[in-house]
Amino acid sequence: MAVQWGSSEQAFKALWDALQQLAAVPLGKKITKLAFTWTAGLSVETIEFYDGAELLFTLTFTWNGDATLEEIVRT
Repeated sequence: MAVQWGSSEQAFKALWDALQQLAAVPLGKKITKLAFTWTAGLSVETIEFYDGAELLFTLTFTWNGDATLEEIVRT
């Protein structure tokens, strides 16, 4: 089922598109496992993406003091 985007949702569509690119799987690989780490405040700190035992990439989340998301970095 395709997601339908209205004119008032263009900002959300841009964010959705960026997240899909940020978490894109390398060619010829597939995600078979996710591993999470958490901050002391119980926010997601990292998500590791695996194909079997092979680590494909990690998303690291940085949080502001008011618990809002500051950035996501892929390594």
